[in-house]
Amino acid sequence: MRRPYLPAWLPVDPFIMGLLATVGLAALLPARGAAASVAEAASTAAVALLFFLYGARLSTREALDGMRHWRLHLTVLASTFLLFPLLGLAAHALVPGVLTPPLYSGLLFLCLVPSTIQSSIAFTSIARGNVPAAICAGSFSSLIGIFLTPLLAAGLLGGSAGGFSLDSLVKIVLQLLLPFLLGQALRRWVGGFLVRNKKVLGYVDRGSILLVVYTAFSAGMVAGIWHQVSLPRLGGLMAVEAVILAVMLAATWYGAKRLGFPREDRIAIQFAGSKKSLAAGLPMASVLFGAQASLAVLPLMLFHQMQLMVCAVLARRRARDPQAPQAPQQAPERPERAAEHVAEVSRTPQHPVPQAR
Repeated sequence: MRRPYLPAWLPVDPFIMGLLATVGLAALLPARGAAASVAEAASTAAVALLFFLYGARLSTREALDGMRHWRLHLTVLASTFLLFPLLGLAAHALVPGVLTPPLYSGLLFLCLVPSTIQSSIAFTSIARGNVPAAICAGSFSSLIGIFLTPLLAAGLLGGSAGGFSLDSLVKIVLQLLLPFLLGQALRRWVGGFLVRNKKVLGYVDRGSILLVVYTAFSAGMVAGIWHQVSLPRLGGLMAVEAVILAVMLAATWYGAKRLGFPREDRIAIQFAGSKKSLAAGLPMASVLFGAQASLAVLPLMLFHQMQLMVCAVLARRRARDPQAPQAPQQAPERPERAAEHVAEVSRTPQHPVPQAR
């Protein structure tokens, strides 16, 4: 019996479905009392594990090799950590008419999160762009975001993310930076094991993120903060995010063209420079926002699915561009095959090894 056909432009993201189910579980059965303490401790350990795995997977040598294309990487980094935050700051004019202060804090945090790796690679490949450049650009963004995102959040969000207090800095070091550096230090011994078991560890990654989401949304339910969000507010948030995504897609494409990049590089810049990483942003938010993390991650969760759907359509349109290079070694991208590519983007970044030099 054939599976029901879904439109190719509407990718079903299993990870998002899992996130929604986790939010529903937290709404029905939030962790309270001793259970909340256990969940918070487990969430803290899960965040440390995630960043240890990020560090152990990232090959420093490959990142250094990719620096030869420094203009492209600087363009992506400027889009991710300069243009995005400027748009987030500009959205403050919508408070309180369209966005509540907590939703705006989450929106601004979304603009500070690093870019994705796997989705940038998948969409660049579908559009027949510069895949090795997308790999390196995504890796650079993730690596720099480990250090830069918490600092930007502390500076721009102020009290909403703990400011520059000693307690917040200790949390950042212990839960994010130290595990990441430890993973880098032990990569020589554990890297091979991670590569051989990356499929199993992918489930560990996603399970850890779901635990972080459950803990954050449970705290939000117990505190009653969901009474602050109405359907019109959610609609306004999604409209603002749609505008931000459209601006970033246009700015990265036409800006890269203005800078003289060839078509293949412009594709890599567009897909790497317009994305935000859900896998990196969720654990960071749990550290930076604490009990307010549930509302803080809501804009990121919505933006994640929005960018998948829009970029799936855009990537296939780029592949049909008359200027696109022909790929005789493989058949043209079919809708069902493209959907499989898109499904991969829901996984936690695995930092794949470039196949082209």
